[in-house]
Amino acid sequence: MKNTIAVLVLSSFFIFSACKKKESGTETVKIGTNEPQKFVVDSVKISDSIKIGDSLSVQYSSKLLVFPTIKDKKLLDSIYFGNKGISDFSKEGLQNLLQKEKNEYFGSIRKDSKDWISDISFKQDWYSENDMNLKSNTNDFMHIQYLSSSYEGGAHGNYGFGERVFDLKNNKKVELQDITSMPKDKIEKLLKKNIDKTHSGSTDSGDDVKNSDMLLVDVIPASDNFYFDDKNIYFHYSPYEIAAYAAGDITIPVSWEELKGTLKPEFKERMKIK
Repeated sequence: MKNTIAVLVLSSFFIFSACKKKESGTETVKIGTNEPQKFVVDSVKISDSIKIGDSLSVQYSSKLLVFPTIKDKKLLDSIYFGNKGISDFSKEGLQNLLQKEKNEYFGSIRKDSKDWISDISFKQDWYSENDMNLKSNTNDFMHIQYLSSSYEGGAHGNYGFGERVFDLKNNKKVELQDITSMPKDKIEKLLKKNIDKTHSGSTDSGDDVKNSDMLLVDVIPASDNFYFDDKNIYFHYSPYEIAAYAAGDITIPVSWEELKGTLKPEFKERMKIK
């Protein structure tokens, strides 16, 4: 269960759900940047819904960012997870991708529902939402957050985050080894030490609890699900990944000071870390 949400975000961001067409269109996003070169960001979005029988409604929405000024195919493949060999990264091409994935999901849910729709005895509203958002673009490091959330029966919905930073100077996804030479086991000790530096979720009784009180693991992995700013690197964990659902998603900071002496010189210079 711990890895379910993390896998969901990274591998099923492009798997969608819904039925009767409700809304389809495009959306323009304008992001300011402190970089001298021109940086253009656009987006495509689709929203649909279907009704299956008298008891089930399914809503669907998804948004993809479009980067008309990024031309490197390997970098674009990484941004979109190499999704099914897509070669057209234009606004039209990505809009077509959303339509294709939506239609495939529609066909699947209609087919599968024949086996269980009669078992639903009361009205239910299911949903599937996928968002791709540009969080920052600083020093040629572009941070994109991927968010997937859904409810398909059960006690509660599920959601998960994917954090990725892309090096626009070298046309690649930033890996942990590009930032620090500190061994992962030492970073994991810092993560355990810093787990309560951010606020957790709350128990059903309303009492605040610490993240450490709800841990499901002995070792918090130094995963690739991270981003950074001028002060810290942040490791983001989705529900169930390291802690109980009540903790929600957890973000653990590790300061540059704690990584002092292990930061890669090029990274340190670009981020202006003293």
